[in-house]
Amino acid sequence: MTEDLVWIPPQTAVVGSDDHYPEEGPAREVTVDGFWMQPHPVTNAQFEEFVVATGYVTVAERPLDPRDFPGAPPENVQPGSMVFARTDGPVDLRHLNLWWRWTPGASWRHPRGPRSSTRGREDHPVVHIAFDDADAYAQWAGCALPTEAEWEVAARGGLAHTVYTWGDEPEGPDRRLANYWHGLFPYLPDRGYGRSTPVGSFPPNGYGLFDMAGNVWEWTTDWYGATRDEQPCCAADTYDLLQPGVAVPRRVIKGGSFLCADSYCKRYRPAARRPQQVDTGMSHIGFRCVKR
Repeated sequence: MTEDLVWIPPQTAVVGSDDHYPEEGPAREVTVDGFWMQPHPVTNAQFEEFVVATGYVTVAERPLDPRDFPGAPPENVQPGSMVFARTDGPVDLRHLNLWWRWTPGASWRHPRGPRSSTRGREDHPVVHIAFDDADAYAQWAGCALPTEAEWEVAARGGLAHTVYTWGDEPEGPDRRLANYWHGLFPYLPDRGYGRSTPVGSFPPNGYGLFDMAGNVWEWTTDWYGATRDEQPCCAADTYDLLQPGVAVPRRVIKGGSFLCADSYCKRYRPAARRPQQVDTGMSHIGFRCVKR
């Protein structure tokens, strides 16, 4: 599989940022060994090949035990995932539940709900992927998932600590460089935006990697700490303190997605990072693999 991968040379580079969201800091130097990386996120076609070969069932497709969800409506205690739904107009951006819906039947096969499919979207990134799903694919492929440092160094494409994967200057109207939200979030995207795009639709970075900015978030192996100084020693240290009843560990996801808007979540930058519960896929989360 190495012939399909892109070589990321060994290096010492600055990761993180002290100029944007607090969880990105403090900026620091890291040293990584050289490794190979998939040039784009795993696609629906690639993931289907894995499923056909192994019979693997993703987390979003597995039956739920109602005892694990006391008080939940019966219609919600079914296999499913979180799906983005555009709002009818402006909303309070502090409330994510206004544009995210738990959708029974949503999975990588049915990315927008049970009546949708991946037909015609074979070259789009696979989504609704929980951490274990990504890890299972990586093992099958003889690869691994990247660390946060590996992912960020690769995303920078050899540029020295620039704001974006392509440099320090933001994208302009005549220079479309990444699939992030263009328009009024979360209700009125510009034409051609507001959804995933085929991998490779935008220019690659300096290493020849596509979609390291936007399109879909991507899993890394690092446990999430609230800053770069916090290095959780175990899964329990990553629980969300704002949800004390939800004992689910969280790992770092990177890269931003088609839902990152400058007015709301400007995280289609290499330094950006977010926590994601390991058991939860969403309609804007995928992954790519590395080989060391």
